[in-house]
Amino acid sequence: MKKIAIITPVPDMVKTIIEQSMLRRADEENVVEYTVVDLREFGKGNYRQIDDTPYGGGSGMVMMAEPMMAAIESALEWIDDKENVRIIFPSPQGQTWNHHQAADFGKHDKLIFICGHYKGIDQRVIDKYVTDEFSIGDYVVSSGEIPAMIMVDSIVRLIPGVLNSRESAETDSFYGDLLDNPYFTKPREVEGLAVPEVLLNGNHKEIDDWRQSQRKRITKEKRPDLWRKQLENSEMSE
Repeated sequence: MKKIAIITPVPDMVKTIIEQSMLRRADEENVVEYTVVDLREFGKGNYRQIDDTPYGGGSGMVMMAEPMMAAIESALEWIDDKENVRIIFPSPQGQTWNHHQAADFGKHDKLIFICGHYKGIDQRVIDKYVTDEFSIGDYVVSSGEIPAMIMVDSIVRLIPGVLNSRESAETDSFYGDLLDNPYFTKPREVEGLAVPEVLLNGNHKEIDDWRQSQRKRITKEKRPDLWRKQLENSEMSE
């Protein structure tokens, strides 16, 4: 069973995402076990302080090393394996997260995610514990819970037994470096807009061919960078 720990000063936010999403199914099916570590429980003093001003001056606050280190040690104790665990810190300085990394981390059974706040976390935590830093894009969000849970979701949904249909995951965008094809459902016509006839003829080969052609068209039009990558991969395999 995969074990995932999420360290956060706002545990209710993370628990809500787990409870209200596909992630709960993974837990109910005994595919993934989660623990949400409340960073405040390791805070300093009566006010459970977890942040302080940065050395050298400057605006903003920095998450303190000692509470975070204690929280990580607690997560490691729960995981019960310090040698094979990956500790991920969502950070603008990390490499960009993508589908292939989600699939790769799906092969690791022990993961810890650190949710940063404020200006970031004390560098000594990163130096001692963090094995991987990833960014969800070239922009900044207000807390680390959002990128951390995006990464967790993208990993867990690829694990066999989590989604009702494995085929559904395999036809999603980015699976095989192509975007997904369009989808239609009932009724057959809405305000003069009709479902493509090919999807109604029952010929599965023609439908599959149409969907593949649409995936290529959409990728070429909307993500030319992915399309170039697809062409390069095709040339290398020849």
